[in-house]
Amino acid sequence: MSKTKKELASLTCVPCRGGTPPMEGEKIKLMLDAVPDWTKSAGDIDKIEKLFKFKDFKEAMNFVNKVAEIAEEQDHHPDIFVQWNKVTLTLWTHAINGLFENDFIVAAKIDEI
Repeated sequence: MSKTKKELASLTCVPCRGGTPPMEGEKIKLMLDAVPDWTKSAGDIDKIEKLFKFKDFKEAMNFVNKVAEIAEEQDHHPDIFVQWNKVTLTLWTHAINGLFENDFIVAAKIDEI
């Protein structure tokens, strides 16, 4: 059974260690259903990403600072790419070279900003 965005956002990330298998196929699809504006990126390593658009650079950077607070609280950090009024966030679990529940927890928390 999949979780809702609200349920994911209420969770806390747990450390993931190497040797844990990354999510695959149907499990990724179910988790993406909970964070529908995020997409699985193409490539050798499964990642999720989302583009956020803002009024201007200052607003974009205010958002990035809020994301940084969540990332530090959860000890799970997205890749952040800033282009003036656009911010692209990419989440994946480096320790396992793929997706883990933490990626979706952080995505859900970011969506609450």
